[in-house]
Amino acid sequence: MKWRSLNESSSGPDLRPLREIFAERKEAIAKYVPADVQAVHARAVAALKAQGIAAQALNVIGIGAMTPAFELPDHNGKLVSSASLLGKGRFVLVFIRGRWCPFCVAQMEAMNCIAAAISAAGASLVAVSPQTEKQSFFMRDQHQLAFPLLVDARNQLARQFGLVYRVPEEQQGLYRSTFINLPHVNGDPSWELPIPASFVIDRDGAILFAAADEDYSERPEPLQILAAVENTR
Repeated sequence: MKWRSLNESSSGPDLRPLREIFAERKEAIAKYVPADVQAVHARAVAALKAQGIAAQALNVIGIGAMTPAFELPDHNGKLVSSASLLGKGRFVLVFIRGRWCPFCVAQMEAMNCIAAAISAAGASLVAVSPQTEKQSFFMRDQHQLAFPLLVDARNQLARQFGLVYRVPEEQQGLYRSTFINLPHVNGDPSWELPIPASFVIDRDGAILFAAADEDYSERPEPLQILAAVENTR
């Protein structure tokens, strides 16, 4: 099970703004995915927005707040801690759902295009998902990502950021019918996921940039994130 990039067979990375890449994927979904299936996903997003998960999370872990300390294994099982990242400078922390999500794949490929610039600014980039180490390894290898994919088993870190929700039963059935077996992918029977979110953490652990959205097809532009990394106060 994997999502194949729309540009996987091309000669280089897709350098368009993320909003344009997402618009292309939304257009494909509108054209090829049955309307009743689209409606299930739309209802799930609307329910999450009604709960105000993103606003609540950013109210607690927003700009100026201190990021929770963590230590998580990466795609190779190597432990990566917030302390070790802060020891190098600022870092970018991106929460994604998993390699099965086409919007997560597009975001990771777009972030990969600015990974070198983030490093040149003396900062680090890491992505976090609840998928297993094996799934994270496959994702990084398939999409040739230049940064670590951290394994947040049972969404422990995402929960500290207030990002976790349980996939509704209606949507669970849809995922099962399309071979998105989250209990297998995540090694966890809970059917819990994080809403997508991105943070830039300063050297002292304070959050400089924060973005979260219940709609998985809405993510910040990589250049926005890079600007926050490069901004000197």
